[in-house]
Amino acid sequence: MDTFRSDRKVASVDGRLADNIVYFARALRKAGMRVGPASVKDAIEAVLAAGIGSRDDFYWTLHAVLVMRHEDHAVFDEAFRLFWKSRELIEKLLAMFSPVALDQREKQKQRAAESRVSQAMFEGQQNRQPPREIPEIEVDARFTVSGSEVLRGKDFAQMTVAELGEARREIQALRLPFDMVSTRRFKADPRGRKIDPRAMMRSSARTGGELILPKFRSQREIHPPLVVLADISGSMSQYTRIFLHFLHALTEKRRRVHAFVFGTRLTNLTRQMRHRDPDAALADCSAAVKDWSGGTRIGDTLHEFNRKWSRRVLGQGAVVLLITDGLERDDVGELEAEMERLQKSCRRLIWMNPLLRFDGFEARARGVRAMLPHVDEFRPVHNLNALADLCASLGKHPRGGVDPRRFLATPERRAA
Repeated sequence: MDTFRSDRKVASVDGRLADNIVYFARALRKAGMRVGPASVKDAIEAVLAAGIGSRDDFYWTLHAVLVMRHEDHAVFDEAFRLFWKSRELIEKLLAMFSPVALDQREKQKQRAAESRVSQAMFEGQQNRQPPREIPEIEVDARFTVSGSEVLRGKDFAQMTVAELGEARREIQALRLPFDMVSTRRFKADPRGRKIDPRAMMRSSARTGGELILPKFRSQREIHPPLVVLADISGSMSQYTRIFLHFLHALTEKRRRVHAFVFGTRLTNLTRQMRHRDPDAALADCSAAVKDWSGGTRIGDTLHEFNRKWSRRVLGQGAVVLLITDGLERDDVGELEAEMERLQKSCRRLIWMNPLLRFDGFEARARGVRAMLPHVDEFRPVHNLNALADLCASLGKHPRGGVDPRRFLATPERRAA
């Protein structure tokens, strides 16, 4: 649909535009969006009422009706680009179906949600194609990798709907280590090394002081609190939903997990994450957060956390997981001071950055260079392997390759 007509009579009598909107809504539903029959009816009525003056008017009319969650914006944008006959789609189809001419163009990196949207739109076409006879080939699979290993190493932003569902199940199956820290409180322990005089007096009072038996105690050990600060700004939007599933899995497996998200403001989602149903938990999170996919103000949000929440949740050897790309738009002076204060308030500060998925990552951004000196570990967070390595490292000393100081050195010093 290269051109959009504003004639309502043609749209209502012919019905082709309404049919296309129905097919477009089906593609969105297959891609994972919550689009029901009532939304489709409202979309058709909205288009007829508003008229179609340009492509942008048509885009935002459908977007206002069909997109109910902030995290669905990337899926809708990619589906609209593919469904309504963009030039890039025609070039890809010619390259795919031409039996002679090969596609010699440089392959571009897939956009966010492109794979699952294209799979949802062309699913019917693939099912109608006759099965091809494939010759039987014996393959030695001793040096190959399984589908599960491929999934664990795949970027979350490039997963299909089925792969995202499998990734959520893998996240639910993650095992957290049995890490314990000693507190200043004591508990009764017959094998303890310290005498418990109060327990001895209480026991002797039952016999009138005639028999005094020794009682012992030992220090109480508990799981340290786990505090998660996750960035939900526009640059992190393609990872936001899978991060929320990860936070929900952590809340189910640990007692004291405090979840916070931030973009331009700080929002506490600890209570919302206590729902056992992950869909209900994410729905409550969507209603509670007002700054989805907006800007990033890391310094201001960390200042608010340090002032209002640090003394409440960072006691008893707490571990802080900071999930952000570090792209700060404000002055980095406040950011550096707040990062230093946050590191001194917790036992371990782990920064998880999805930009580490790039092999040639360098700490050139001002915000990244201001934050790196004040973190204990610097880890990637873009696939299942990264999340599994994080969970395994919580109970022991981190392995090599996570020291943030290696990114602060000059390229010549790193090469040496």
